[in-house]
Amino acid sequence: MAGAIASRMSFSSLKRKQPKTFTVRIVTMDAEMEFNCEMKWKGKDLFDLVCRTLGLRETWFFGLQYTIKDTVAWLKMDKKVLDHDVSKEEPVTFHFLAKFYPENAEEELVQEITQHLFFLQVKKQILDEKIYCPPEASVLLASYAVQAKYGDYDPSVHKRGFLAQEELLPKRVINLYQMTPEMWEERITAWYAEHRGRARDEAEMEYLKIAQDLEMYGVNYFAIRNKKGTELLLGVDALGLHIYDPENRLTPKISFPWNEIRNISYSDKEFTIKPLDKKIDVFKFNSSKLRVNKLILQLCIGNHDLFMRRRKADSLEVQQMKAQAREEKARKQMERQRLAREKQMREEAERTRDELERRLLQMKEEATMANEALMRSEETADLLAEKAQITEEEAKLLAQKAAEAEQEMQRIKATAIRTEEEKRLMEQKVLEAEVLALKMAEESERRAKEADQLKQDLQEAREAERRAKQKLLEITTKPTYPPMNPIPAPLPPDIPSFNLVGDSLSFDFKDTDMKRLSMEIEKEKVEYMEKSKHLQEQLNELKTEIEALKLRERETALDILHNENSDRGGTSSKHNTIKKLTLQSAKSRVAFFEEL
Repeated sequence: MAGAIASRMSFSSLKRKQPKTFTVRIVTMDAEMEFNCEMKWKGKDLFDLVCRTLGLRETWFFGLQYTIKDTVAWLKMDKKVLDHDVSKEEPVTFHFLAKFYPENAEEELVQEITQHLFFLQVKKQILDEKIYCPPEASVLLASYAVQAKYGDYDPSVHKRGFLAQEELLPKRVINLYQMTPEMWEERITAWYAEHRGRARDEAEMEYLKIAQDLEMYGVNYFAIRNKKGTELLLGVDALGLHIYDPENRLTPKISFPWNEIRNISYSDKEFTIKPLDKKIDVFKFNSSKLRVNKLILQLCIGNHDLFMRRRKADSLEVQQMKAQAREEKARKQMERQRLAREKQMREEAERTRDELERRLLQMKEEATMANEALMRSEETADLLAEKAQITEEEAKLLAQKAAEAEQEMQRIKATAIRTEEEKRLMEQKVLEAEVLALKMAEESERRAKEADQLKQDLQEAREAERRAKQKLLEITTKPTYPPMNPIPAPLPPDIPSFNLVGDSLSFDFKDTDMKRLSMEIEKEKVEYMEKSKHLQEQLNELKTEIEALKLRERETALDILHNENSDRGGTSSKHNTIKKLTLQSAKSRVAFFEEL
């Protein structure tokens, strides 16, 4: 009895100790996941669980986003999940998204999963027109998106219409031109074919390298008012704070890079920015809601931290990730080279096989023709033999008739002819018989010669038949595979088929390695400049090509602004534009902001 009571008590205590949980749904750019979370979990607990599940180590770029009354908010790491102003109806939904953007995607994004998530998010923002993208650049970006999804272009597989169901261009771009889907596909495919050899991660990185120079890339916009009450837009991104005209989100009026800002704070709806130079007055602005100020402050702190972090030496964790990424990149490069070699060998083997099949077919045709010639020779020989036999029989018959005529002549000579008339007639008959005998002898001789000629022809026909048989024998006994240089057989997968200098890869860069690395970087810079020049020429060529099909009345305000910037020569990069805006002193920029 006591044992039963003890077991019931231990069961009830165990039941009480089990933590209460709630269900959370996490939506990423390409998947959905559900987790059971403890009621006491803070935002960091849930965030770390999601990152571990994704295998993501570059966590500082991302966050868990939710919406409060049409306002975006981010889960705070040090606050309980359920203490946030989220719906308590399960599953509680959060979106796992990039919260902060890199200045240079190629240098900062190390992991492939990080690159992929950024690619999907930026692509969606461009297609949803949250980031303005010019039409010609949209086509180029679409071609890289196709390369990332489909791999190398193959005309036999990627036939006309294979992009019909893909969403690759912003609707604004499609509506702006009198072009059919087939015409757009043709232009996208033309560029897609040039990306041969790029792996998925390389194509996605090329996409990001182009997208990161778009004016609205990575910028969070907020409606604000300065002291005078002028309605403006505040832009927060990786480079700093930017002030925009509400009608122009492409080009800021003034900018304040993060290294010029000392302190950021807010009180109620008023936001205060303190410049690094203490001689410069603080400048203030008002936002629409207190909640918006909280979001602005979060983004400012996070972007400022990353801005300063980029300008310091990499942490040990980042160094390890970069070393692993280099090793992985080298391994993938070796694997791609191995696959390329195997593909080349396979193509060579297929070409050799096709050549052998062609030659075999040719030899079969020659053998068939030789057989037909042999059959014709045999038929000719049979006919000539038959004709010779008939001629020989005719000659024998003529010889027999000649002998009979000779006998008849002897008989006539031996017969006594009593009368002169009979004698004369007899002489005439004898003469005729002699003439006939002479003719028959000549005909017999001619027939004999003809028989000899036929025998000779028969002999020649049999000789031709013998040669035809010999040729057929030679054709059928030829080796099927012609002598050729041996093709090395593919090595088994477990044996390395290609070695770099040395027996193993080393990524410990010493002094000599640094010199070599510097040379490689210089070489890459030159190649990048050449590629950029070629790319710009291609973009201009496409722009000129489709300009005639543009419907001017459908241009949006951003299209017009972009065209005006281009006409003024505003083709410099986003970084250069911001740099130009900061040439003036911080004091004059603050004064300009106050007077807007």
